[in-house]
Amino acid sequence: MGMVTFVDETTSGGRGAGWGIEIAEERLAVRELIRRRVFQEVAAYNADTPEVFQGLVQPEDTERVLNGYALRTPRRMDPEAQTRLALKAFAGNGFLVLVGERQMTGLDEEIELVPGTEVTFLKLVALVGG
Repeated sequence: MGMVTFVDETTSGGRGAGWGIEIAEERLAVRELIRRRVFQEVAAYNADTPEVFQGLVQPEDTERVLNGYALRTPRRMDPEAQTRLALKAFAGNGFLVLVGERQMTGLDEEIELVPGTEVTFLKLVALVGG
């Protein structure tokens, strides 16, 4: 079992604090890595239900705010629905997944998880006027 660290970055240069989860497998498909990340962040949100959800992708019926997404109506989030949104965003180039210096290009591509693996989720920010 090893710790995998997730780090969020934006193309505008922002970098969030990393956080990790324990993963028992030595290899994991990008799809499963995204699913586990989303399930973890939804579980953390549902445990505390703060005013702002800080996750990989914007949930439905939310408004983007400075540090995440504000739910218009307070509720528990559905990890399956959030995973579907995240997989769709990855497929539509809403974010990139980088393992070390290597960009993962497909959901079924496997990642070798060695001790200390850092996975960067690079959120693409739209250019002003473009």
